[in-house]
Formats: sequence, C-alpha cells, structure tokens
Amino acid sequence: MADELLEQNQEIAGVVEGLRGCWESDKHWRARRDFLIRNLSDYQSEGESESVEDLDDLVALSMVWSNHVFMGCRYNDDLMEKVLEMADGVEIEDAPQFTTRDQIMKERR
Repeated sequence: MADELLEQNQEIAGVVEGLRGCWESDKHWRARRDFLIRNLSDYQSEGESESVEDLDDLVALSMVWSNHVFMGCRYNDDLMEKVLEMADGVEIEDAPQFTTRDQIMKERR
C-alpha cells in the first residue's frame, strides 16, 4: 500500500523519504514509513502542505512507536495508547519480542 501511494504522489514521497534516519535498517524504515504515511493526513492543514511543527510532531511520534516496537522502549500510558492507535494496521516484519522486568519477576514467583 505505501509503495503504491509513494509512486502515485511524488510530493509525499519526497517528504517521507527525506525522513529516514541513516541508522534505520530497511525493515525498520519500512515500518516507520508506513506509520508516517498512515498518519500524514492528520498532520496537514486542509489544502496546505504540512507545517514544520506538525511534521516534527509526527516524526517524533513515529520514533516513539519505532523505539517501542524494535527496541522495547516504554513510555507513559497516554503516549503509548496514542502511538499504538496511530499504528493500527501497520504491518511489522519479524518484530522482536521483549520481556519486561515485571514479567521476569512474575515468572520467578
């Protein structure tokens, strides 16, 4: 879906592809790119391209989500609820499984 959208809309492609971090693997970037594309319209004013501040917010949220999925980072409940809702439907290829300290302690009892 994301590849087709980017092929059809070069303006979106230029914006989104410019957001890839040099540290991101192809797998991580595809997932984060899908997150960005899925939510880009919510961070644009009607009839206008996105503002820098709105785009910065979206990029930050995409990094929070990516850090949670691929590195196991945890954030406050409200933020996690927001990014997980924003990511609804984003397919993740071979996402790692993390065990929290609380889960380990629970298993030892």
